Amino acid sequence: MEKVQVVLIMMVRLVFFLVSIFLSVSLAKHSPSSVNVVSGIFIFGDSIFDAGNNHFNKNSTAQADFPPYGSTFFHYPTGRFTNGRTVADFISQFMGIDLQKPYLEAQIEVLNGSLKDYPSNGINFASAGSGVLQATNRDLGVTSLQEQLRQFQTLVEQKQINKTLVQNSIFLFESGSNDIFNYFIPIDPPKLDPDVYVQAMLTQVSKFLDQIYKLGARRVSIFSLGPVGCVPARALLPGKPIDRCYGKMNVMVNKFNKGLESLVNDLPSKHRGVLSVFGAVYDIVQHFRATPTRYRFSDVSSACCGEGTLGGMIQCGKEGYRLCPNPNEFLFWDYFHPSEHAYKLISKALWAGKKSRIRPLNLKTLVNISLPHV
Repeated sequence: MEKVQVVLIMMVRLVFFLVSIFLSVSLAKHSPSSVNVVSGIFIFGDSIFDAGNNHFNKNSTAQADFPPYGSTFFHYPTGRFTNGRTVADFISQFMGIDLQKPYLEAQIEVLNGSLKDYPSNGINFASAGSGVLQATNRDLGVTSLQEQLRQFQTLVEQKQINKTLVQNSIFLFESGSNDIFNYFIPIDPPKLDPDVYVQAMLTQVSKFLDQIYKLGARRVSIFSLGPVGCVPARALLPGKPIDRCYGKMNVMVNKFNKGLESLVNDLPSKHRGVLSVFGAVYDIVQHFRATPTRYRFSDVSSACCGEGTLGGMIQCGKEGYRLCPNPNEFLFWDYFHPSEHAYKLISKALWAGKKSRIRPLNLKTLVNISLPHV
């Protein structure tokens, strides 16, 4: 009888052992760490994402490569238009990969031999001051969205970046704020009416999305514009409200954002094998403004760094500016751009937020999902 019991115990142990092996193999196949996960990020857009491209573009006058930019996190100016990290930086850190180099910096290093190949964790093409319309701020020497696309296309076609890397990366896009803000500048305003202007912007975004798909993009993240009519720089526009946001500007922003979300929703049916997500940044920021203390903001109207009405009359770092003692209690770092604290909160909402923040998937899901090879 004892022998039978011993045999039964040994058999039970063996079954448990085999089951545990099976479960561990099964879980390994489906765990985020072993799925064909994202290994890089390619970034396109304006100053919300620019990590220093304009610094390396000596023809550009749209710069943030001087103190006190970068003072809170990097402790030196990096060319980022904030006091620390941007959304793209935080997403990289959430993914556990290095921050992306600006394209122009990587290009210089490849050409002079200090870098053998272009980075394997993606590249940042964003240029502060650019818009989705090619003419936006051309006089500032910025790199237009169309030129950013050409830079990426050249690297792909010349096989200077790996096709597999492109297919296994996420693409981050945010642009349009400069186009809309410029629409309201009284000097040489656009001839088009607002709806036609917004449609012209969306046409350019649609062309951009078609092209990056052809070049291998399969995971695409489109971020809405924030409430541009609420930036402190609205104080630069004669006669515009300073005790509240500029409503007409935000109406255009919302029309553009609605069109962006439609492009996101249409992309998978238009292009086989694509996963696309829409980050509702406008709504996220409006929540900060509605309940500031919940997010540890003491000021959601004025720039921490600047001068004049709302701190929006002079760029941070220029002669005569003032700097607040507590940058991360401010929604706005300078007259156009959020503080690092605001960017971190936005990033968390985009990374792991619900569908009211990012849809149909959040970024954490997007980077850990297997896609069929197309």
